Amino acid sequence: MKNYQPPASTALPTELLVPGAAPTLAVNITAALASVDVMHHGRKVTIMRNQNQSNAVNSDFAKTSRKCPPFCIQPNELAPGVKTIAELEVLHFLKKISDGDASMMVIDSRTPAWVEKGIIPGTVNIPWDTLNIGKADPAAVQEILENQLGAKRRDEFWDFDNVKTLVMFCNGPWCGQSSTTIKDLLKIGYPAHKILWYRGGMQDWESLGLTTLKPLGK
Repeated sequence: MKNYQPPASTALPTELLVPGAAPTLAVNITAALASVDVMHHGRKVTIMRNQNQSNAVNSDFAKTSRKCPPFCIQPNELAPGVKTIAELEVLHFLKKISDGDASMMVIDSRTPAWVEKGIIPGTVNIPWDTLNIGKADPAAVQEILENQLGAKRRDEFWDFDNVKTLVMFCNGPWCGQSSTTIKDLLKIGYPAHKILWYRGGMQDWESLGLTTLKPLGK
């Protein structure tokens, strides 16, 4: 797998990698990290691994084979300049956002039927088909770009100078929802260096027993 080299501004902080006290759980995230606290809809949620060492992967993500297309294996390098990351980097971004950094978002690109199966705490759901450039409602696309991602409309062009850094994911290496959104954003000029892709998505998150939630009201 391609190694992720975070820029200096997004390097994994010492306090995330090496907390003050040694982990006391049986199943830790790393040898030096037991859990990470994040904010989700105004409440604190602790992300940790399932402590039941007999636990098996969520049945929703247990399949090895789905019809392709549409469920085809995605490349590790999606596009030039878009970095592929994994769980520790996702936790880093979630922690920074929860600590008040409004310059970034972790976006779940899945449609509602998939989201109902479980979500990663601290993420924002923007279904891929609502941001499908050229096919989705143009007014809805503009609202997302301006009010959520920080883009500015300049006559017939988009100004992406002050947009947010995005971490995007969907169901896993066999799912094309987040990759479609990333490609659409790149086509209209969103800076590649401000997009990071969690290719493993929910499949890998679930396989590591990391905390998930049900959507609000479920």
